[in-house]
Amino acid sequence: MEASRDEHVLVPYRVYAIVWAVLVLLTGLTVGAHFAEMGHVAILTAILIATLKVTLVMLYFMHLRSEQPVIVAMVVFVLCTYGVFLALTFTDYIAR
Repeated sequence: MEASRDEHVLVPYRVYAIVWAVLVLLTGLTVGAHFAEMGHVAILTAILIATLKVTLVMLYFMHLRSEQPVIVAMVVFVLCTYGVFLALTFTDYIAR
């Protein structure tokens, strides 16, 4: 559904409840990953789950699903920059 500049997209409360339940489930998964014996993979798993949670929050609670393409492009640019810094962090972490 494409929204114009002057109209707001109404999202049913049911969608927010489902997204909230998924966020709670992913939080539980993050806690479970902490207690699992996964070694260095646990950090990567936690960061991937956190990235998925951030994506859900941005799409549904910040309403990026109905924003103009230029706003979405800026967010994608920021996420790509985040990915570069994350990759650099992991290369430093692996090298130690």
